[in-house]
Amino acid sequence: MTQRAICLFGATAVALLISCYASAQTVNVWPGVAPGSENWTQKETRVENTPIGTVLFNVVTPTLTAYLPERGKANGTGVIVAPGGAFVALAIDLEGNSVARWLQEKGIAAFVLKYRLMEKRQEGIPKGMNMDDAGKFGIADGIQALKVVREHSEEWGLSRDRIGFMGFSAGAMVTSGCLLQNDAAASPNFAAMIYGGPFGVMPPIPSKLPPMFMAWAQDDPLVLQPIVKFYDALRSAGHRPEIHVYSAGGHGFGMKKQGTSSDRWIDELYYWLEAQGLTKAGPKN
Repeated sequence: MTQRAICLFGATAVALLISCYASAQTVNVWPGVAPGSENWTQKETRVENTPIGTVLFNVVTPTLTAYLPERGKANGTGVIVAPGGAFVALAIDLEGNSVARWLQEKGIAAFVLKYRLMEKRQEGIPKGMNMDDAGKFGIADGIQALKVVREHSEEWGLSRDRIGFMGFSAGAMVTSGCLLQNDAAASPNFAAMIYGGPFGVMPPIPSKLPPMFMAWAQDDPLVLQPIVKFYDALRSAGHRPEIHVYSAGGHGFGMKKQGTSSDRWIDELYYWLEAQGLTKAGPKN
């Protein structure tokens, strides 16, 4: 695709700058400074060529990068993808761009969410970190990202009622926050949470929720307990999410090939989407 910039005007009459490169488009999630971070002074940084690819830190300006399938292959389904990183980093390649490209090849439009992060002041996860406080900005960005995708559903060839959300680890907490928000009409139409969920106080579970997919490994050394707790809460509220629990895979397997059964999670996600009728072409609106 030829590099170019396009200005799109949404329902809010705000111009969104779109940079097109290698069949991907990037848009700002908010029309101005993201609410709540007006006084942030941290500077976004990226580290290339890590064992898990590119990793981002200190994100202040949330964006969506759209991977749109070829018109003849597109089926009208869209998925926002939220990478993980404990709200201090984003594994933007392993759990973002590589996932989006896979979905794009299957005819599903994917939108990688670069959400706001806590300022990186030390190596690793800060001791005693309050996950609810750390995750509130990412969840707000996720809810806004759903609005942006739905506002632009026509030009992106999507059905407004086929917009899903998926996330990994902390990104799965962002997903669960969007799924369990008070405004059910603004929630995703389906959700996939990969080795993650609410990592703080368990939020109320609504009686009605869209289809859900969950996957994790039994040898996850970091977040196995809160994942199982979330699954149990969903079951207690009368929900039956599709679950895939692998004997091995650890935490953060993403798109890595490790020779474990967890290598197949994305294929099983696709089969589940197929069972929901989300892989066949539907009306665009």
